[in-house]
Amino acid sequence: MTTTPAQDHARLAARVAVDRDRAAFEILFDHFAPRVNGHLQRLGMERGQAEDLTQEVMSVLWHKAHLFDPAKSSLATWLYRIARNRRIDLLRRDKSHRLDPADPIFEPDAPEPADEAVDGARRDERVRLAIGALPSEQVELIRLAFFAGLSHSQIAERTGLPLGTVKSRIRLAFSRLRKALETDPQVDTAD
Repeated sequence: MTTTPAQDHARLAARVAVDRDRAAFEILFDHFAPRVNGHLQRLGMERGQAEDLTQEVMSVLWHKAHLFDPAKSSLATWLYRIARNRRIDLLRRDKSHRLDPADPIFEPDAPEPADEAVDGARRDERVRLAIGALPSEQVELIRLAFFAGLSHSQIAERTGLPLGTVKSRIRLAFSRLRKALETDPQVDTAD
């Protein structure tokens, strides 16, 4: 009686599953590993990646041959399905293809010109001084509104102040800040 290659493969897989037959595994490995590897490379995988994935597939054959059911598919179909699923898993895990290193977002910002940096530092210092001159209850409301990002209603709830009081204190604080920042102190440029 003549057997088909699929039947021979199923018989060898059964020997791997039941007896951990190394000789049977070597025959299957020698037959399927190059085919699975070539298939993965034809799907666009790099050579090294395809070889690694082929090793995983063949390892599944060694460790899980008992899960192969010749009534459902041939051993070739089973191994190719494992390779397909492992490839999909690898693609899902590999998010590097989504990032383009040439994307301008990865370019560092141009350094700020020195004169702008000095002006910015002076402006920041003036704002700090102006805020420091406000009454503490106004400073707290400004901090909650603009640094903590709370709405006026949330500030009223957190502080227990009426909503109208919160709004009027913030408005008053801004009025005072505006006046303090509009008066531009002269910078002494004499050496």
